[in-house]
Amino acid sequence: MQTLTADVAARFAGIALGHVGREFPSKLDHVLTGPADLAGPRDLHPIFYGSFDWHSAVHSHWLLARVLRRFPDVAGASDVRAWLAGAFTAENVAGELAYLARPAAGGFERPYGWAWLLMLQAELEAHETAQGRDWAEALRPLARVFEARFAGWLPRATYPTRVGTHGSSAFALALAQRYAAFAGEPGFETLLAEAARRWFGADADARPFEPSGVDFLSPTLMQAECLRRLIPAEAFAAWFARFLPRLAEGEPATLFEPATVSDRTDGQIAHLDGLNLSRAWCWRHLASAAPAALRPRLLDAAERHLAAALPHLADHYMGEHWLASFALLALDD
Repeated sequence: MQTLTADVAARFAGIALGHVGREFPSKLDHVLTGPADLAGPRDLHPIFYGSFDWHSAVHSHWLLARVLRRFPDVAGASDVRAWLAGAFTAENVAGELAYLARPAAGGFERPYGWAWLLMLQAELEAHETAQGRDWAEALRPLARVFEARFAGWLPRATYPTRVGTHGSSAFALALAQRYAAFAGEPGFETLLAEAARRWFGADADARPFEPSGVDFLSPTLMQAECLRRLIPAEAFAAWFARFLPRLAEGEPATLFEPATVSDRTDGQIAHLDGLNLSRAWCWRHLASAAPAALRPRLLDAAERHLAAALPHLADHYMGEHWLASFALLALDD
């Protein structure tokens, strides 16, 4: 099985450092309420202005923070530390908070960016160095805002969004669960679990229509991974057996076959490299919770999906600005 080594981690960090400070090209999630709202990415987002879009900048910072925690002496570590120290300042966080306080920013990056910001905060909270603790303290007010937004939104979200793109409800819950141990409100994980059960608990005998031409997540596997994280192991085992009852026969076959990526210069088609990486991530986790007889088949699927995507993390900027984060999830989550 492929694993994260110091050399691979250094490569991922080098990719991320190449774009976290690259302001353009940029795809903003920005509502204009008047001429005064016209501004560039760096003015709007003092920390997360690079990496093509806000959420990719967030998870690229997560990548850098995780690589540094896992391999403190990795090649390029001093550059990573310098970047994070310059990013996670009280002044920069105040700028990000000011953007969120705009009346038109209530739905900004919901739920994908929300979840990645909490994932980033959870990573910083796990750092044991004084510098890492300082970064966690600096960013914590921003995480608390997104925690509160989750708490306000989830009870009102009657239906889940079952897609393989940014709107995925299952992906958002799965990432937010990592932050639950550090949440300001002790009931935060319960809130996530209640939503997961409400949305997905009755599902059975999945017949997936995937991949679509724009998926970077598997709607089917992501739903399973969400519940694996948020319900007790025994309950999950029973649910998983009902949800995908023919895994031992290699069905649904579409989940076992890596997606074909025909044009990595096309931002939507390039999503499919991310699908292969996120499927590998899910298969590895689901194998750990599956019956022993199933594990070799699921782990083989994970390895084949990894092999299809890992050589292409930096083929073109449409994938380069985000794929390494998904590779890190698949190899080291």
